Amino acid sequence: MAELSLITPIEYLKGVGPQKADVLKKELQVFTIGDLLTQYPFRYIDRTEFHKIRKLHPDMMAAQVLGRLVSLQLVGEKRTKRLVGSFKDETGSMELVWFQSIPWLQKSLKVGAAYIIYGKPSEFNGQLSITHPEMDLYNPQVKQAGNMSLQPVYSSTEKLKKFNLDTKGIQRLQQTALEAVFRSIAETIPQEIIAKHQLVSHQQALASIHFPSNQKELNQAIKRIKFEELFFIQLKLLNNKQLNTQKFRGQRFNKVGEKFNTFFNERLPFPLTGAQKRVIKEIRIDTNTGAQMNRLVQGDVGSGKTVVALMSMLLAVDNGFQACMMAPTEILATQHYQGLKQLVGDDLVSIKLLTGSTSTKERRLIHQALEEGTLDILIGTHALIEDKVKFKNLGFVVIDEQHRFGVEQRAKLWRKNVIPPHMLVMTATPIPRTLAMTMYGDLDISVIDELPAGRKPIKTVHFFESSRLRMFGFMREEIAKGRQVYLVYPLIKESEKLDLIYLEAGLENLQREFPLPQYKISIVHGKMPVKDKDFEMQRFVKHETQIMVATTVIEVGVNVPNASVMVIENSERFGLSQLHQLRGRVGRGAEQSFCILMSGNKLSKEGRLRLDTMVRTNDGFEIAEVDLQLRGPGDISGTQQSGVLDLKMANLATDQALLTECRNTVIAIFKEDPMLQSEKNYLLRSFLARKSDGIAWDKIS
Repeated sequence: MAELSLITPIEYLKGVGPQKADVLKKELQVFTIGDLLTQYPFRYIDRTEFHKIRKLHPDMMAAQVLGRLVSLQLVGEKRTKRLVGSFKDETGSMELVWFQSIPWLQKSLKVGAAYIIYGKPSEFNGQLSITHPEMDLYNPQVKQAGNMSLQPVYSSTEKLKKFNLDTKGIQRLQQTALEAVFRSIAETIPQEIIAKHQLVSHQQALASIHFPSNQKELNQAIKRIKFEELFFIQLKLLNNKQLNTQKFRGQRFNKVGEKFNTFFNERLPFPLTGAQKRVIKEIRIDTNTGAQMNRLVQGDVGSGKTVVALMSMLLAVDNGFQACMMAPTEILATQHYQGLKQLVGDDLVSIKLLTGSTSTKERRLIHQALEEGTLDILIGTHALIEDKVKFKNLGFVVIDEQHRFGVEQRAKLWRKNVIPPHMLVMTATPIPRTLAMTMYGDLDISVIDELPAGRKPIKTVHFFESSRLRMFGFMREEIAKGRQVYLVYPLIKESEKLDLIYLEAGLENLQREFPLPQYKISIVHGKMPVKDKDFEMQRFVKHETQIMVATTVIEVGVNVPNASVMVIENSERFGLSQLHQLRGRVGRGAEQSFCILMSGNKLSKEGRLRLDTMVRTNDGFEIAEVDLQLRGPGDISGTQQSGVLDLKMANLATDQALLTECRNTVIAIFKEDPMLQSEKNYLLRSFLARKSDGIAWDKIS
């Protein structure tokens, strides 16, 4: 039979066969020997240290002892029957106790022999004992697997255990796999990088991660595997970025013209922040390079992303191009349209709105104006990507809240011009730096990290249920000042019916406290028809109602400057980023705004940390970092579903320094050898060739 390798199907490994292979594939997605070897242990049992019997105590999690089995006897009858062994070393004696497999143990255990035992010490009636210890015959001439080492512990499932693939069974398979393929494990990273970052070889890392001799060896293996995971993600992303720059030439915006200058000098209602100026400058440089721009703009709620988008679109118009802005919902698109019209006036540029509600007559006029080139800027929803919508010369696309759109939807906007338009992607969801470097590593990233002057930070407080009447009193005070209030209930995934019961019970209570006709309440939840939902939202926007009661369907980005209070019910049920998004619905006017986090009296440690973080800071990026620590990258970004972050060892929350090191290393490689043509980069070249038809990396941007 041919020599086994990492790509050999798992059924050909000795001790596996078709049935075990089938369960390994279904339970662990292990299809090859290489897949098996990347099923890393999740912890290790320290078998490097021996304890003396005299030093053992019941508080120890586990202990390993070298001694001699001096006697073995059967004690008790029927249910109380047990096998008891007396075990001694030079410092004392203890009991070993077994309740199961007694006949087999009586045959196999050798009285008088030296054993290495392992288990949890306990004490009963003053007698020290270990129940069902692990037993290995001691032979000083032979170094035995499992003794004198850090013993790996693997994840298993009930189905795997039925095939004897518990942690011990998987450990045996790993040992067999390493022996079978060790010589054929090839290096994956150039030697120069291995030397520079003081990494062990790929071969050594795989052996040591499963069977480390000591802690130092284990640490070296962990570092190498983490480095490799992060390094190859960055290599793929930065290669994509480079290919896009080379492959897609972009329209060159080589002048700052009359419309941009008129708006900046005469129409801008407030001075730009330093952060806004910096981002506009970055966009200005990008659009004048001759390469197609792909830039992500992150900015916290209220940081002024829309003005940056407008000035970028004016830059396009000044250079003879059309621009468009796509928003995920009709309400948000309408809001953008009204806001931009207000900013530019009626004479500077022509702006139109295209949504599902646009009349046939108006739609026909928009299509005609677009094709003739008399319409400069089009704001809309998914309606923009319809085949009927044809631009004369589309040069700039803005996508708001990009995570709400699929890749194919964005690609349709690309195809609206022969030379792809520049792309500006905006999000109000702050993304931790490490996640941005992996999720959006092939985009240029701009951050608007200042709020416009005059904006007052939102004051956030946490009330327990016992303070509900105080909360109602505060709502009345704010409504008396002419302000409006949001009251949001969580969407409980397990039961939307239960969610509505919560909302309806809360609403009943609220209507008693805020009766008609003095108070009017809007209600919005996910079970309502879209028209009813929009009608209720518009009533609140027009200040026809003072209180908006909603589940989390309340739209991202809806702007009601008069709303000054956000009450979040059962706030402990929300994630941090969701709490921060909801808080951002208020604080949009000049008045002081407030966020009240209501919770039950019993809070988990994590729940308390979330609410304390919200009270302590308004900084979305700081909140995003805490959220990453608590929830992990997959939950925040949806990347667990998309397969983008295939990290088995590295952790974006804790390995930030290593990620930066990997990214900088890759940047330096591409700077020196953009096409990876040199001999020393052969391994990297072949990695990219292998992966070119693998993960859908385009789903990231």
